[in-house]
Amino acid sequence: MNRKIKKVCVYCGSGTGHNPLYAEAADTLGSALAEHEIGLVYGGGSNGLMGAVAKSVLRNGGHVTGIIPDFLASRERLLRDAQDVIVTENMHERKQLMFEKSDGFVALPGGVGTLEELVEQLTWSQLGQHRKPIVLADIDGFWQPLISLFDHMRGEAFIREGLELSLAVVDKADGIVPTLAELAEKYAPTIEEESIPAKF
Repeated sequence: MNRKIKKVCVYCGSGTGHNPLYAEAADTLGSALAEHEIGLVYGGGSNGLMGAVAKSVLRNGGHVTGIIPDFLASRERLLRDAQDVIVTENMHERKQLMFEKSDGFVALPGGVGTLEELVEQLTWSQLGQHRKPIVLADIDGFWQPLISLFDHMRGEAFIREGLELSLAVVDKADGIVPTLAELAEKYAPTIEEESIPAKF
């Protein structure tokens, strides 16, 4: 069975951070998604890295689905150029739809929100609720403190056999799409269409 990545959910900051390599990575990822005809699913804003990756996808002829809760539409400047714009009532509905519409997940640099979304997908995967690829884009070492924390959790036996993290780490943006494809092929024999219950 061949599993093709058709849409990828990208979690990332609504700011750009201090390091210009973060925005460059977002632009590179957006271009690669469009080139491989992989749609972007993301948080719907036009600010920061979120806006950078979405605008890059659009600029290169790709498809964008933006999903944003109503209370953030003004604050994060809803990107109305996206082909699909979904405004939800709350964050829970937003995250549920982002999961359902995506075949894999990527975390670029970001803040607490990005971290929370990434860890939620890791948790669901740990508990056997999905086997969609998850890629951590460790641009210029941004995620090294988190990777060290995971190692610490593993050393303290909170991440143990049977509860390993299904996570691939790449340090260059141009490695993200190939890694997603490799993981999709690896998981293909055991994947069926998944859906997480609305009240997980």
